[in-house]
Amino acid sequence: MSTYSSKKKKKSPQRESTTKTLKGWSTSKSAELYGIDDWGHGYFDISRSGDVTVRLSENDEHFDISLKNIVDGLSDRGTQLPVLLRFRDLLHSRIAELNHSFHKAIKDTKYQGSYRGVYPIKVNQQRQVIEEITEFGKQFHYGLEAGSKPELIAALAHMHDPEAYIICNGYKDEEFIDLALHAQKMGLRVILVLEMPSELHSIISRSKALGIRPNLGVRVRLATRGSGHWQDSAGDKSVFGLNAAQVIEVVDKLKAADYLDCMKMLHYHQGSQIPNIASIREGATEAVRMYCDLVREGAPMGILDIGGGLAVDYDGSHTNFTSSCNYSISEYCADIIETIASICNKAEITHPNIISESGRAVVSYYSVLVFNILDVTSVQSSDEEPATPENPHDQLKNLIEVNRVLCKKNLQECVNDALYYRDQLRAQFFHGNATLRERGLGEAWSWHILTRVSKLLTDMDDIPEDLRELSSSLTDFYYGNFSLFQSVPDSWAIDQLFPVMPIHRLEERPRHRAVIADITCDCDGKIDRFIDREDVAKILPLHEFKQGTPYYLAVFLVGAYQETLGDLHNLLGDTHVVGVHMENGKPVYTHEVEGDTVADVLSYVEYDTKELVGRFRNFAEQAVSKGNISPRERREVMDLFRDGLSGYTYFES
Repeated sequence: MSTYSSKKKKKSPQRESTTKTLKGWSTSKSAELYGIDDWGHGYFDISRSGDVTVRLSENDEHFDISLKNIVDGLSDRGTQLPVLLRFRDLLHSRIAELNHSFHKAIKDTKYQGSYRGVYPIKVNQQRQVIEEITEFGKQFHYGLEAGSKPELIAALAHMHDPEAYIICNGYKDEEFIDLALHAQKMGLRVILVLEMPSELHSIISRSKALGIRPNLGVRVRLATRGSGHWQDSAGDKSVFGLNAAQVIEVVDKLKAADYLDCMKMLHYHQGSQIPNIASIREGATEAVRMYCDLVREGAPMGILDIGGGLAVDYDGSHTNFTSSCNYSISEYCADIIETIASICNKAEITHPNIISESGRAVVSYYSVLVFNILDVTSVQSSDEEPATPENPHDQLKNLIEVNRVLCKKNLQECVNDALYYRDQLRAQFFHGNATLRERGLGEAWSWHILTRVSKLLTDMDDIPEDLRELSSSLTDFYYGNFSLFQSVPDSWAIDQLFPVMPIHRLEERPRHRAVIADITCDCDGKIDRFIDREDVAKILPLHEFKQGTPYYLAVFLVGAYQETLGDLHNLLGDTHVVGVHMENGKPVYTHEVEGDTVADVLSYVEYDTKELVGRFRNFAEQAVSKGNISPRERREVMDLFRDGLSGYTYFES
């Protein structure tokens, strides 16, 4: 993965000195280790007892609620993990922060236009999300953006504020256009955005047929590219948008059709998650100059839609690294307003009203995935020397000698020798010149040597580059009860970084270096890239896992894109979803949505559950006829089969 700057260490604010300490460790050290103060945005913290807390509100009073207690409450109610927790207070807070920041920038700059935000439905289309946004967003006349016919229908059913906007992007057939035009006639502020020149003919044709003149916008393809993973959303490689020549062609066609008065908005989009504020200013500069020239061409205009791109600081580094951003929401808003005002003032053009389509920044914090650890495969490290036979193999003698001479001065040489002699012993086993026991002893000695080296490295200030990779071979696999492909698909698909950490036991020192594996039968089903204050970490420090004692982890900031993009790998379906908010000073569980059952996911891939039961029943009856099982056993196995169909697709305890 490419980066766009070196991440520099950033000092976290000092935490209270009353944090709990256990055997030289404290919750403040856990906070620093996992970076929660850097990426948590004040929404997440660690309590004195060592639990991750989420800040919820009721009547302007704030409550720090333990995620562990929330999970325990769900367990008492019979809800098993994994579960996706949604916190509407965090969603409300993000909408308010975005709107207040734009309003402050407008006031400070004496900007002449207004701001109206719209939420892009594609970022998270779940009904609860849309309902929360439209209900809370009324006070800001916060609208919706639809990029498809299903999204438009959802928007029209929920958005009835005559002062909010519904922005229509994407491909548009006649039915899409007709719906938008009728909604406009019914009193909604609907804008049809031209994504490509060919759409103009269809829109004008349907407009004339219905007798409704449209509100038109045009999406321009900026030469200025964004930055980060989605930088190709702008520039010549962009899939959508009109280049300068096509924009002029559209203007001329509108003039010829006497529809230029319908052109109300210019829209551009530089891509999602733009980490560098300089890219945002450059894009706005180019777009505003286009806007001013369209006004000079005679179009009424009045609206500039700056699209999305407002980034989320996933890793808390506050840099222009792909998973971060080097600006705050307030800085973003101020820079946008100042750029637009400055250019319009020089051009003597009235300041346009501004629309933004910030989705990721609004919903990311809203959702948290919590799962339990099922088991751990520990690296074969050993503090004690392995047993030595009376007549050891020659390569085993060499490994024992390497262990004897190992010291800080020859670490690299000893690592090289240990790996060489281990591989030689494996080769001799392959050719029949060593036994399985000899090979096993050789590997045990090599692990012992590497364990000693790893411990010696912790005391060194300057670690050689080659030895830094040693830690990646000394990691434990923690098996989590979740599917990466279903719940955090961007971690696998585009190497997106998400904050991951335990939600309890944070008063304890985490002594294990871990990679997290999911329960899919896929080698890609793992999280092995973690946020770090200076670089991307290959391991996550975790606590010792004790069988019979629950150990809970969470993936944070998963509210954007993850639910819809998740797939059915290994037929692991949607997780349970639970909304949590405060009532009468206590957390309450609402909007509980049960996750997919086995029968649900099988139906998605065209299985009929009645047919499955019938097939298995016939097989069981044949087993009875052959004397393999008794009739009672047939009944038991059929009950088990039916229970399996109605069960959760994830591991049930």
